[in-house]
Amino acid sequence: MTTRKSAIRQNRDHTQLGRTAAKIFAANDRMNQLLIEHLDPAAWRAKPHGNVRTIAAIFTHMHNVRTKWIRLTAPHLKSPPQLNRSSCTPQQAHAGLAQSAARCEEMLAEALGDSGRIEKFHRDGWAKPWPVGPEMLCYMISHEAHHRGQVCMLAHQMGFPLPIKVMSELWNWEKLWRECGAEGGPGKNP
Repeated sequence: MTTRKSAIRQNRDHTQLGRTAAKIFAANDRMNQLLIEHLDPAAWRAKPHGNVRTIAAIFTHMHNVRTKWIRLTAPHLKSPPQLNRSSCTPQQAHAGLAQSAARCEEMLAEALGDSGRIEKFHRDGWAKPWPVGPEMLCYMISHEAHHRGQVCMLAHQMGFPLPIKVMSELWNWEKLWRECGAEGGPGKNP
């Protein structure tokens, strides 16, 4: 039997998890923005060898997948428009990713908070939905980390390596956390 005190603690913990998940996703998006900001403009549309997406197409895909997650999982949130991979500029990707990150942060805060409004995470129309939980955040972050790795590798292979300072900043979570408005850094309660 759950006591009132333990129920209050459970709700507080859930709310904290939702807020933390939103901050983590904000830091994740800051990493994407750093890459776009420091990527050589010539790399944006450069065609890699083989049947491989351009860097523009990768960032466009990341944004468009986010809009799908929002549309399928939290249809009450206004999803930003999708981006066109053949004409998207770095500035449009920057703005689009910022918008879709904000909606994903709201979705995560609701799903992992105590609102109860979002019950299932829909990765795609073909995939079986998952109950909301930390796995949702892990899936979302893994998807984006995979594509960030592709961007870094392609930029390097095509002769447009990102500066070492930028690559190091991707791992400076304390700085990323602060840039996203989180006081105290990872592991600190707001």
